[in-house]
Formats: sequence, C-alpha cells, structure tokens
Amino acid sequence: MRILLVSQMYPGPDAPDLGVFVAGLERELEARGHTVALAVVDARGGRHRHLLLARDVAVTARRFRPDVVYAHFLVPAGLWAALAGRAPVVLTAHGQDVENARTRPLVRRATRLAVRHASAVIAVSTWLRDRLVEVVPEAGPLTTVIDCGVDVERFVPADAAAARRRVGWDVAGTAFLCLGTLSERKNVLRLARAFERRGEGGLAFVGDGPLREALAGRRGVRLVGRVPHDEVPDWIAASDVVCQPSLAEPFGLATLEAMASARSVVATSVGGPSEFVPPGAGVLVDPLDDDALRAALDTAASLPRPNGAARAAALPHDVRVQAALVEEILERAARDPRA
Repeated sequence: MRILLVSQMYPGPDAPDLGVFVAGLERELEARGHTVALAVVDARGGRHRHLLLARDVAVTARRFRPDVVYAHFLVPAGLWAALAGRAPVVLTAHGQDVENARTRPLVRRATRLAVRHASAVIAVSTWLRDRLVEVVPEAGPLTTVIDCGVDVERFVPADAAAARRRVGWDVAGTAFLCLGTLSERKNVLRLARAFERRGEGGLAFVGDGPLREALAGRRGVRLVGRVPHDEVPDWIAASDVVCQPSLAEPFGLATLEAMASARSVVATSVGGPSEFVPPGAGVLVDPLDDDALRAALDTAASLPRPNGAARAAALPHDVRVQAALVEEILERAARDPRA
C-alpha cells in the first residue's frame, strides 16, 4: 500500500522524543513492505504549525496519491486527513485529542466531522475508546483498540549496575525512575512526597516541565532533564522500579517499556495501564491516594529484580504485532472505505 501518515507529533531534529510511538509504527509498516509518505509536525510550539500541517497534507496527498491515509490524533491531524487526504482515512485517538473533544464544543464538532469521514478509528486503550464513544457516539461501530506497542528487541532486560555506570547514576538502595513531562498530570509532586516518606533509595526524573523547580533540591531526587529517546533504555535498565502514577494515562508507553525491560512498575489505575499490568509485574495505584502510593512503592520495591513477569506481560504488545493489526485495518479501508 501507499500510506500517507499524518501526525501532529513526530520526532524532529529539535524534538527527537516527540511522537516516537508514531515513528515506531511507521518503521514497522515500511518493514512490512508498504511505502509511507509523511505530513507531520516535528517540532514543539509555533503558532501556525497546525495550519502548515493542513497545507502539507493537501500537497503531499496530491503528489503521493495514497491508497489510504493513516492519521494520528483526531483533531487537527485527523480532520485535515479526512478533508484533504484524497483517500480513505483511518484515525488514531491517543488521549488529549479525546479530552479536548470532551471539554471544548468546537473541538467536539470537528472531531465528529473527522469521524464521519473516517473508514475506521483506532483507540490506544479500551478506556480511551469508551471515553471517545461517550462524546462521539458515532465512533463506536468504527473503533478498534490497538495500542502503540513497544519494541521488545530494544527494551530488553539488562544489568542495572552497568546501566548506572553508563548514565552516571550513583544510587544507594532502591532506584526509582519516572519518565515524562514534569507536570501536574504526571503527578510528579505526589510521587516525590511518597518517595521522601520512604526514606530509602533514589528517585530520578527523566524529563522536563513546569514543576521542575518544585522538585529541585529534594533529598534523594535527581532531575535529569530530557534525554534522547535512544538513551531511555539505559535509564530504565539503571532503575529497579519505574513509576508512572499519572492522574490519567490513556495508554502508558513508558510503563510498557519498563515492563519489556523486566522492571517492576508503579502505574496509575486511571486509564490504559490496568489493561496490561498484571499482578506480579507491578502495582496499580489510585493516583490521588498518598498512602496508597507510598505503599505501592514499597510493594514494587519488593518484587523480583529483574522482573520476569513484567517482561512476559509486555511481549504480546510487541510493536511488530501491533503494526500487523494496524496493517489489517489500513488494508480493509483501502479495499472498501465503507467496510
């Protein structure tokens, strides 16, 4: 197939970690023999980036003549794909796009328009599908749940001591790691307080964001900042427990990457992680319960190191498996847009 991939998040020179999950699926579709052209936003910020994306979709579709358009995020990327892609469209909902449709009437109308033009919709978790259908009921019959997957050949069990030497993390006791934006939604302050109450080990935050200053100077806490995605496997390998107690997590890629690396996890009970974190792989926690979060850190720290149960639970979510599922939907849309 000739696939036009449209996304408002995609890795670029100045933002190599932006939308890495989109690039991962793209690589696997190409590995399966398909030709992929891109119309993407590969940088953070910029007032006109979404309007420029609309232009790029139209220009690339006219030049490339795709068999199917594969769009990531419902609005605006999915809307531009539906209106200007010149081929059947498959939309993927990732999370914030659905939340925007739930809270902003104009985005809700745009989302409904995109869905009405779509041959199929993919949601990255059952939790997200249900939230989408609540606000856009017509999405129900079109929507299939397929997560973004994890590269289980890249995220593998590795020696923690060697990884700590590579990243320069000298930690005594349990090594806790949190990956992602230092924001309220990621619940990083509550995690830091729960860690401080334990009084043992170290906690590294890999990422940056508005709460960096509030986290600075805390005992045992290291603020690493953003790192290239190529360095993320080493940081995960350097940890004993990866903590992602977000207020909500539509999917939870960092949690799945940690599990593929045979690391125990502490994950939010709100959203996608409950669909792939079984007992023994880690702990699901109410993100607003301070005592439960402290107890979850204790429980996760007591699990095996490395954690074979976590690795086993991640294997069915291999990105190659997920790409094959996406391929089926794209092929069906290309054959019969109304199927």
